[in-house]
Amino acid sequence: MYDGGMSTTVEESALSATTDQQCCSLADSPMGVAQAERFAGILKALADPTRLRLLSHVAAQGCQDVCACDLTEELDITQPTVSHHMKKLVEAGLVIREQRGKWAHYSVIPEAFSQLRELIDLS
Repeated sequence: MYDGGMSTTVEESALSATTDQQCCSLADSPMGVAQAERFAGILKALADPTRLRLLSHVAAQGCQDVCACDLTEELDITQPTVSHHMKKLVEAGLVIREQRGKWAHYSVIPEAFSQLRELIDLS
């Protein structure tokens, strides 16, 4: 029977199914409830452009901490706005806060970034 030149072998079908599965899968297995809740909290915190900018500035310093006073100047936002958004990032477990005198200093939590990389690594 003529199929219009569109025939495929069993091996081609299996390869295609494997490739489709890899392209459409986020992980080797479905997430559990606790893991889904953890990542949802992180993604919710990252869903705000101001928080993304703040986090990128803190993360750009590597292991060095960043004073909130520097964030207000660099991003041209007020101190209360910095405090509000950084509190959300702390609650999400992405950064830690250390009070030094009148200013808060923030640094990234490397383990959180490692987990985040795992979530978005689609390969």
